[in-house]
Parts: sequence; C-alpha cells; structure tokens
Amino acid sequence: MKSLLKEAEEIMENFENTDALDAALIAAAQKIEHYEIASYGCLVTYAKLMEHQEADEILSATLNEEKETDSKLTDIPMEQANVVQ
Repeated sequence: MKSLLKEAEEIMENFENTDALDAALIAAAQKIEHYEIASYGCLVTYAKLMEHQEADEILSATLNEEKETDSKLTDIPMEQANVVQ
C-alpha cells in the first residue's frame, strides 16, 4: 500500500498537464481500490470458511463498497477525464 501511495505522489510531481494528471491519479486510485478488493475478497473467503457469519456480512458489505468505488473511478475517465477535446 505504501508503494501505491508513493506512486500517486510521484504522479503528482511528474505530470504538468491537468487532464493527464487527473487520468493518472484516477488510475493510481484504482490500483489502490483493486488492492483493497483483493484483500477484502480474501477476508470474506476466510470468514465463510470459518463460518463467521457476522464477519462475513460486514466484510462482504465493505467489499461491495470497494467494488462500487472502483466502478465510479472507471466511470469518471470514461465520462470526463479522458474525453478528447
């Protein structure tokens, strides 16, 4: 996670074009979301295997939130950041 955050900081330092910066930061944010999705996906599986229903429900809800955020981050560049002018 620290490496992903460092990468985002480097992007902010290296991009001068505002449109490119926005797209690059969105991509960096999506990498973080994918890391979180993978982590929560594993935790949901472990909760199911250990038959911890309450943990499964809480972690599944969080996993779904992360997936929704990822979907929104996909929509932004498709609608705004990557639009050719």
